Amino acid sequence: MELDLVGKWAFIIGLVVAVLAALAGDVIGASTVLLILFILGLVVGFLNIDKANTTEFLVAVIALLILGVGSIGALSIIGTTLAYVESILGNFTAFVGAAALVVSIKAIIVTGKK
Repeated sequence: MELDLVGKWAFIIGLVVAVLAALAGDVIGASTVLLILFILGLVVGFLNIDKANTTEFLVAVIALLILGVGSIGALSIIGTTLAYVESILGNFTAFVGAAALVVSIKAIIVTGKK
């Protein structure tokens, strides 16, 4: 039960870090933020996503990654006012991408055992 709680907190902390790091700008180095988000994403992938939710989660991540890649370019064209949104989206994509890495590896292992 405690691991479930750790996974939930890792998700919440990941969301908060993604937003605050984008708003803080260069106060914390980008590589440090991405490392923190990557580690939190790994924890979320290991602890939060079970076998029943794997397909749903991976489809949502694919949609987010497509949105992230497509909209980052579009937002940069619109102007600097949306720079924060662009940064938040980039941070969140890094966070969720790490979780998707774990979930997809787990799905491949399960599929390979069949």
